[in-house]
Amino acid sequence: MERGSFRSPLARAIGLGSAKKGVQHWLAERLSVVALVPLSLWFVASIISHAAFIRWLMPLATSFMILLLLALFHHSALGLQMAIENYVHSNAKFAAVIAVRLGCYGFAVAGIVATLRIAFDG
Repeated sequence: MERGSFRSPLARAIGLGSAKKGVQHWLAERLSVVALVPLSLWFVASIISHAAFIRWLMPLATSFMILLLLALFHHSALGLQMAIENYVHSNAKFAAVIAVRLGCYGFAVAGIVATLRIAFDG
């Protein structure tokens, strides 16, 4: 116990514990990795085995491509958020997390729009 302090260790620690989101964040990151492994393998195999990318992007492949983009950018957002939470120790932490999330999801939307344009305009 600190000198001159009559508070117990529990009393000093209240309010400094977890935000009760750690398990949810950890699980979401692991699930997105599980989704990324087969989708990434499918993507690489599809690019190697097909000559024309536009012909390749048919309905089933379009769906898989959208799933890949969603899983990829969600996983990226989770990883970057964790890095910010661990290494940014200023008032800019919240703004940085919001900017990373908006950026990752913005890239996902741009990729989905591009995929749909290729699939339907091709």
